[in-house]
Amino acid sequence: MSKYQSVNREESGRLLQANVKRLNERNYQVKSLTHDEVYRILITSIGWVCSCADHMFRGVKCKHIYAVEFSLELRKTVEVRKIEQVSINGCKYCKSDNLVKDGLRRNKHGDIQKFECRDCKRYFTINIGFEKMKHNPQGVTTAMQLYFSGESLRNVAHSLKLIGMDVSHQTIYNWIDKYTSLMERYLDKITPKISTSWRTDELYLKVKGNTKYLYALMDDETRFWIAQQVADTKNTADITPLFSKGKEVAGTRPNTLISDGAPNFHTAFNRELYTNKWPRSRHINHIRLQGDHNNNKMERMNGEIRDREKTMRGLKKVDTPILKGYKIFHNYIREHQALGKTPVEKCGIEVQGENKWLTIIQNASKDGKI
Repeated sequence: MSKYQSVNREESGRLLQANVKRLNERNYQVKSLTHDEVYRILITSIGWVCSCADHMFRGVKCKHIYAVEFSLELRKTVEVRKIEQVSINGCKYCKSDNLVKDGLRRNKHGDIQKFECRDCKRYFTINIGFEKMKHNPQGVTTAMQLYFSGESLRNVAHSLKLIGMDVSHQTIYNWIDKYTSLMERYLDKITPKISTSWRTDELYLKVKGNTKYLYALMDDETRFWIAQQVADTKNTADITPLFSKGKEVAGTRPNTLISDGAPNFHTAFNRELYTNKWPRSRHINHIRLQGDHNNNKMERMNGEIRDREKTMRGLKKVDTPILKGYKIFHNYIREHQALGKTPVEKCGIEVQGENKWLTIIQNASKDGKI
C-alpha cells in the first residue's frame, strides 16, 4: 500500500465521520457517501474489522475504520460546558455574603424573594435580568415558551390571564424583542462543538405580504442551527454572508456541505468554504429522496419554521426577533425527538435549571454588565 493511498483513505474517513452510527461500544455502522451500502465495523481483540472489500480482501485500514476513529476522537474532545443557574452571592450594598432569605415581596404581578444582609442590616431583592419589570420572571419566560411552542401572541395573552397576568399581545411581543436580543448577544460568544458536515436549504416565507426566502445552515450530526439569512430570491441570491457567518459561529469550516442543486449554493460554497488543502472541502449537491444524499434532516427543521410562520400569519419585518428567538428555542430549549436531547446538549453544552429561558436570560444580563 502506497503512502498516497493511505492518505486518501484517511482523508475519505474524515468526510465519512458524520455517517458513523454507534450501535454499542463494539459495533458501528458507516453509510457510504456514494451509494446506499452500509458497512459494519467491529472492534475485536486484534483490532478493527470492517465488512468492506478494501479491508476484507486487501487487509488494509479502510476509510470506514478511519471514520469510526475520527468520530470517537471527536466524542472525547467534546467537554461538557455548563451555563449555570445564577445564584445570589453577595449583598447589593456592602457585598457581604452573610445573607438570609426574608420572605417574599408580593404584589399583583407575582412574588420576588427578599434578602436580609446580616452585616449592614439592609433588605433588598435581586431580580437579575428582570429589573424594573412589572411582571415576574416566571410569567415572562412562560409566555416565551408558549409562543415558540406554537401559540399565537393573542393565545399566549389569554393563557396568562388564567394565572392572573393581564397583559396585551403587544407586551408579549415586546418581551420577545427585548430578551431575544439580550440572549443572542450572549450566546453568540459561545462556540458549539459541531461536526465537519453541514446542511443548507431555503424555504419561502411572507414578510409584510411579500415572498422572501430564509436560507439556513445546520450541522448534520447535532442538528445545531448555525446561521440564517433572509433574501429576496430563491436561486440567485448571494448567500456568501450565510456561509461566512457559519464559519464565524463554528470557528472552522466544514469538510462536507450538503444542499440541493441550486446554483447559488455552489457559488457561495466555492467562495467561502472550498479549499484544496487537506482535508479538501466537498459539496454534495445532488440530493435524492432515498439514501445517504437526501436532505431530510434539513426539511424537518424547515417544517418546524413553516408551522411557526403559519401561526404568525407572516412576519412584519426582515430583521424580526421572531426568527432569532426561534433559533434559540430550536438550539437551546426544545428537545429534538431524534436526538433525545437539545442540539446544544449534543454539542457538549448544558443549560442548567428546569427553566432554561430563565438561566440563559440571567447569564446574558450578568454578562452584559461585566
